[in-house]
Amino acid sequence: MALRELSSLEKFLGLKKPNKYSTQGGKKVPVLQNNNEPALIGLVTIASHLIREAKRPELLGDSAEQRAVVQQWIEHRITRLDNCSKEEGNVILKDLNQYLKDKVYLTGNVFTLADILMYYGIHHIVVELAVQEKERYLNVTRWFDHIQHYPGVRHHLPPVVVLRNRVYPSGHH
Repeated sequence: MALRELSSLEKFLGLKKPNKYSTQGGKKVPVLQNNNEPALIGLVTIASHLIREAKRPELLGDSAEQRAVVQQWIEHRITRLDNCSKEEGNVILKDLNQYLKDKVYLTGNVFTLADILMYYGIHHIVVELAVQEKERYLNVTRWFDHIQHYPGVRHHLPPVVVLRNRVYPSGHH
């Protein structure tokens, strides 16, 4: 999964020369062999390197606070979301839904690497949600739909159908 994410990130960033990746260990941690440099290991390390290589530092956050929030969400993705159970996924959706109540992106009003990697990480959960569940997690659904339509983000993933808000509550026809 991480290798496809990194390949999609490269395309999003407009990097012309694709890198060669491998994985190591049982959890298939991505590894980037970087010419004569030491290998870069781990999704976050490699993604941050690609962003620097593309000269897009704003994706890591413009301020110290934004950079911390980006790192926090990426860590959240790796430690809690990756390989979570269905029950844990529901708790994550509930927490994320509450967090996104007054935000467009995970850092507030600025699109960052955190949005990209959380989108990639949560896709397999959202794609399985029934319509009622998507309505229950309305803020996640709104954010998810926004990210999946952000130009160049969704390369390796199928689109998820997201129904728009109803104009009227169900009792008022």
